Amino acid sequence: MNPRVLLVCPEFPDTFWSFHNALKFVGKKAAFPPLGLLTVAALLPAGWERRLVDMNVTRLRDADLAWADLVFLTGMTVQRESARRVITRCKALGVRVVAGGPLFTTEREAFPEVDHLVLNEAEITLPRFLADFQLGIAERVYDCRDDEFCDVTQTPLPAWELADLRAYASVSVQYSRGCPFKCEFCNVTALFGHRPRTKTVEQVLGELDLLHGLGWRGKVFFVDDNLIGNKARVMKELLPALCEWQERRGGVPFYTQVSINLADDEKLLEMMRRAGFESVFIGIETPSEESLSECSKKQNTSRDLIADVKRIQRAGIEVQAGFIVGFDNDTTSIFRRQIEFIQKSGIAVAMVGLLQAIKGTKLYERLQSEGRLRGQTSGDNVDGSTNIVPRMDLDTLIDGHGSILDTIYAPANYYRRVRTFLRETRRPHVREPLRWRHLRAVVRSTFTLGVVSRERFAYWKLMLWTLFVRPELLPQAIALAIYGHHLNLVCVETRNR
Repeated sequence: MNPRVLLVCPEFPDTFWSFHNALKFVGKKAAFPPLGLLTVAALLPAGWERRLVDMNVTRLRDADLAWADLVFLTGMTVQRESARRVITRCKALGVRVVAGGPLFTTEREAFPEVDHLVLNEAEITLPRFLADFQLGIAERVYDCRDDEFCDVTQTPLPAWELADLRAYASVSVQYSRGCPFKCEFCNVTALFGHRPRTKTVEQVLGELDLLHGLGWRGKVFFVDDNLIGNKARVMKELLPALCEWQERRGGVPFYTQVSINLADDEKLLEMMRRAGFESVFIGIETPSEESLSECSKKQNTSRDLIADVKRIQRAGIEVQAGFIVGFDNDTTSIFRRQIEFIQKSGIAVAMVGLLQAIKGTKLYERLQSEGRLRGQTSGDNVDGSTNIVPRMDLDTLIDGHGSILDTIYAPANYYRRVRTFLRETRRPHVREPLRWRHLRAVVRSTFTLGVVSRERFAYWKLMLWTLFVRPELLPQAIALAIYGHHLNLVCVETRNR
């Protein structure tokens, strides 16, 4: 009798990237489906029964757990507490737990009650577990060597049919894994290596066609940690194919994560715009050259970072960005400098977090050797917590971080940044057709932000400015207003904890 597998995605708390406060405007329950679990589902043997429970869109019932022979559980650090609760429920009901993903790979010792740990890349370790499980000799831990990485051209299409796509604001696809850079605080290379591995164009287009066939017509997030890590292949293969796909299917906006050197290549910028990329997330981290050198973020040094951001914006691509305070070289002036940089750049969606040391990174190893680690990382980039002992006074650092968030997400400052961006940019090449959810967003934002909110004057000032100066960008102005509402609430809630 084939086993019954329940794939469970733990809850995400209300954080910067949950967009919880924004989802209600478009009538969605979660930002993304659990791509990792859907890929794992596709790796299971034919004939095994599979069900998905994403706790961000539906409740995990005892009946679901009673149905299952195995619960497959994954998660990120920020999902730690929800994952613990799921494990406790499984053990109480006598259901075997198989866990993997970033949380369990980096914190394996913290989960002794898990029956089987399938760590690092599932394409390598899961088949080994499955083979042993079918023979009745499954071990507790399945791992791979530090230099052992999977061939992503053999990764199957995710089992998208298991997900209720109507519940999500976006879907995710992956083209590559790995990053060529060596940022001290980042664990991407520890998990996926320095050499970017890419899927074939046929795989990517096959997944986009599968999603289209299932009725998906919304945004698609390329989850690559650095889409342009292998720039030559992206320009030669991926982007031309995506341009052709847009001609055939049309109206599907993309967004992704890239490094700042995107700004160096005008041809690449134009190709990304024509392929449908309307926004990118970039790790800018800090305007301090000393701190960039400290953390080995060499790709960001010796640059005019604001000019780079403007160049990308003028290509018709919005820049979202991550910033960090708490480097050893940071002084109290960094708080003012971060605020000034963010305001001048026109980066509306700016994630500013305290430096945290993730296990497996060079930063973690360095601070451990210096005796400067304290507790666990929270996984929430803007909650004002850190697991390091900083050079700066901790209370001063926490207060300074809070002052950045209070300032940049004050409605007047936020809407001023949005106008700065809208002045610079041009209309995206690919526009999503008008749908009911967009009309719902217009109505709800007009009432919530334009009538009952304290920010209503700043909201109407932006809307009127956009109508008279850049009317073709009104959809972006409305979307950014909704994002700002969410981010302001997250910052207020964080400061009140």
